[in-house]
Amino acid sequence: MTLAEFFKENKKVALGFSGGVDSSYLLYAGLKYGAEIRPYYIKTAFQPQFEFEDAKRLAGELKADMTVIELDALKVPAVAANPADRCYHCKTALFGALKERASRDGYPVLIDGTNASDDAGDRPGMRALMELRVRSPLRECGLTKDEIRRLSKEAGLFTWDKPAYACLATRVGTDTPLTEELLGRVEGAESALFRLGFTDFRVRVFHGAARLQLKREQQGKAILESEAVLNAVRVFFDTVLLDMAGR
Repeated sequence: MTLAEFFKENKKVALGFSGGVDSSYLLYAGLKYGAEIRPYYIKTAFQPQFEFEDAKRLAGELKADMTVIELDALKVPAVAANPADRCYHCKTALFGALKERASRDGYPVLIDGTNASDDAGDRPGMRALMELRVRSPLRECGLTKDEIRRLSKEAGLFTWDKPAYACLATRVGTDTPLTEELLGRVEGAESALFRLGFTDFRVRVFHGAARLQLKREQQGKAILESEAVLNAVRVFFDTVLLDMAGR
């Protein structure tokens, strides 16, 4: 199956939209192939502000009417407790709310940006999507991450080379309770590092400290600019560690 064939068969779809590489290309393709596709952005404490801004920008450039759903995922006990299968409970809550809203809006099919490079394996989030019958056209059509980046570049989408960005909850170890305050500190520390010129990294919470996982090629920059890095991150975490294994 091709995307053209998918959207020919499914002319009215709701898209779980993040503003990332995959869902952005899927929105572009749906519009290109004549589908009535509406992007829904679920706004929670797990997404940093820049992701929301990117989603609004991309939707605006494609002249798509983006619907924003605000959801407090931390009110779900099995999400806030942060167990090993947190992603299952989170996806169930988020896509359950999205499916309900999309159905009220008259969209019978719900799709997401999972691609053929994503390992279905034993992933709790994937299980939730299957249970909710969320379709994944990129995966169904065999499109890999590299192909999606190439096609996005050809389409002129600014997201084509955007680094993969997992939600903020992934920065916190299993069974450490999630709070809006903790997630906000992680977002603040990562935003500060972005402003210093670092890219494609993670700030992990490690026994109350910030553990910086940088690309090997950027570790030297962190050491040379250690005072600036410390000053930036210490606003949010008292202790700052550099993970020499890198990212």
